[in-house]
Amino acid sequence: MALELSYILITPYTILKSRTGGVIARLLARTDLELVGAQMLTPTRELAEKYAVLLKKTVSSKAADMISDYVLNNFMPSEDGAKRRVLMLLFKGENACSKLYTIAGRLSPESRGAGEMRITGETVRDTYADLVFDKDGSLRYFEPAVLLPTDQEFALEKLKLFADFADTQENIADLRYDDKTDLERTLVIIKPDNWRYPSSKPGNIIDMFSRTGLRIIGTKIYQMSVADALEFYGPVQDVLREKLAPKIGDKIKDMIEKEFKIKLGENVASKLSEVAGVPFADDQFFQIVEFMSGVRPDTCPKEKLKDPGLVKTMVLVYEGKKAVKKIRDVLGPTDPTKAPSGTIRKEYGQDVMVNTAHASDSPENAQREMGIIKIQENNLSRIIKEFLVEKGYKG
Repeated sequence: MALELSYILITPYTILKSRTGGVIARLLARTDLELVGAQMLTPTRELAEKYAVLLKKTVSSKAADMISDYVLNNFMPSEDGAKRRVLMLLFKGENACSKLYTIAGRLSPESRGAGEMRITGETVRDTYADLVFDKDGSLRYFEPAVLLPTDQEFALEKLKLFADFADTQENIADLRYDDKTDLERTLVIIKPDNWRYPSSKPGNIIDMFSRTGLRIIGTKIYQMSVADALEFYGPVQDVLREKLAPKIGDKIKDMIEKEFKIKLGENVASKLSEVAGVPFADDQFFQIVEFMSGVRPDTCPKEKLKDPGLVKTMVLVYEGKKAVKKIRDVLGPTDPTKAPSGTIRKEYGQDVMVNTAHASDSPENAQREMGIIKIQENNLSRIIKEFLVEKGYKG
């Protein structure tokens, strides 16, 4: 078996219909492949035309024109200049191309004739794609839901095309709005507990967020460094000290008085808070940093603080009216045990730390957090180019 890199393109219509989460859930739950990259692209006319040419070279003759025409009609900006979003996902693993193609499913005239529609609901395209013919056999409507290569040979040239294009793009899509009243951006991080083993959870979480009607305008797969986690959650450290340290001081004072049958002065609790309560609060803070980065900050060598963490997250930027409140309402409160039914944390959270996702609590904090995790940087292109070098692909 060969280690391969392959891609899935989630089409503009699939994104527009808020089916992104469902597609991702299906892909993650049914394969052992690793999702190593994600980027929201807004194709130009030039990219659409180049990709259409490549598709004609690598797709069977009966399907070539249909798929190529679809890309030309649906990927490039509309006549008024409005950009269309295409989500590119990178998967790596043994026989990645064939595994993804099996999950995505076939969608071609050969597999779905005018008189026979062999649809089982098993594949992504069975569920989300459409291929409709008239009685005379002519094509009436075509929506593939996703596009992907059939094998590694066909994938390489396309991967190079998209890597070069991604290098020229901002990681955040700049979309048009007729009404910008209350328009906000907010940050969501699908936390490491969702990536410990292959499951549909990340996709299902995205699917639940889709009920807000907000647009995903940016995403990336991200391994938070210890330095970034310390800065990102820095304000939490002071809150933990303020809330936990006095309680620990009082608790230790009570324990000493009960054990030794003595009465201590009020100032003792304050001193115990400093010598024991603050370290306890800091340990709780270090656990948060370790959960998000995979490394405890008090054991991390200084020279490795900025290295990519050992655990994976998925970052998404949502945009729309009152985006912050809408996302947090669907997510639910920090403590999953107090979250209302139907919220993400009630459905998937475990405790106040392992609570499945983070969401910004204000537009100002969203900007701060996006800066810390360098939202405009995406490693998708680098991953592709390094793989092409490994394969000796010249292009």
